[in-house]
Amino acid sequence: MSRGMAMTRPLAGIRVCDFTWVWAGPFCTMQLAHLGADVIKIESARRSDTLRRLPSFADNEPGLNRAGYFNQYNQGKRSLALDLSTMQGREIALQLAARSDIVAENFAPGVMARMGLDYDSIRKVNPTVIMVSLSGYGATGPLSPYIAYGPSQVPMSGMSSLTGFPGGPPLQVGLSYGDPTGGLHGTIAVLSALWHRQQTGEGQYIDESQWEAALTMLGEGLIAQAMNGVAPPRDGNRDPAMAPHGTYRCAGEDSWVSIACTGETEWRALCQVIGQPALASDARFVRLEGRKQHEDELDATISAWTATQDRWAVTQRLQAAGVAAFPSMSAKDLSDDPHLAERGIFVELDHPEAGRRRHIGIPYRMSGTPVSVQSPAPCLGQHTNEVLRDVLGLPGDAITALRDKGVLE
Repeated sequence: MSRGMAMTRPLAGIRVCDFTWVWAGPFCTMQLAHLGADVIKIESARRSDTLRRLPSFADNEPGLNRAGYFNQYNQGKRSLALDLSTMQGREIALQLAARSDIVAENFAPGVMARMGLDYDSIRKVNPTVIMVSLSGYGATGPLSPYIAYGPSQVPMSGMSSLTGFPGGPPLQVGLSYGDPTGGLHGTIAVLSALWHRQQTGEGQYIDESQWEAALTMLGEGLIAQAMNGVAPPRDGNRDPAMAPHGTYRCAGEDSWVSIACTGETEWRALCQVIGQPALASDARFVRLEGRKQHEDELDATISAWTATQDRWAVTQRLQAAGVAAFPSMSAKDLSDDPHLAERGIFVELDHPEAGRRRHIGIPYRMSGTPVSVQSPAPCLGQHTNEVLRDVLGLPGDAITALRDKGVLE
């Protein structure tokens, strides 16, 4: 166990050899770090993690250690600078894998094998290792050779086919859902494998397809296709079992509020709040079937009211009446949200280069095994010496020699 981690943390004493990069893989291993594992990120300045080079940067000053995305998704990890294009670099990586409980990677299939770091190679030196590969389309099958990124998972999974307005084309959803979804599935798979190893002493290889993991977000659409032989139509923000159900413009620039009535009680309460009590007894809107049939008229009436209102005022009045309502929020809105702050979702971390920054921390609580963010994301190579010394037992002169040869870059 390293860095004084409390023994109460669920994964204290577990070491992760982390070859992941970009989003899905680091998101997976960050969860393991949150749970107490010692996650050692293997990276190189010669081919740095893409997220280290993407804006936004602290104070708008570019730098490999100043990227917000990287620093968000690599909290609690250590960084070992290691050039895997060198033979010695790959040998050191294999030695570290031999001393780890978990090995994680999200390269295209075949990359790890070409470096001699695939599961078969690692388990020869570490028979109980758990290895998780989070490739785009899995290690087998006709699509396995293809490189994948989160945006492609949205149309490939079918999410784009379900996203859009009536009569309009399929749309991109604006977020690479395949990445965090795949990352979280990888985390749960690793936890299951750890439990299995605890019971049996057996390690295992986890081959995850991010594409397949993304399908878990489309349950209703998949079931409709399977049962009815046709996908649900694109219907904007509407819902087949609720009306009204939509996002309505409010006063102010690009200001919106979502409103949903789950039944007749909420519908009648909404009519009172918007000053249209007669709507509750209007034959067109008395029942759900009628409201769905006349939904355009219904939405126009609600929009006429919300357009004159502040989005938070709408939210407060409707919630007080028992109607589900909440504003559409920007990233800035979320960072200032008092409910999230009260829940302790945010952490202030002091980074060696980026300074003190607010991050999203751990969105769950555990009563028996408390968890907390232990450290900010590492600078590239920040822990190289201590990992080589403390984990691999290399003396100082050997580390200096490796650095002089360019292996530790």
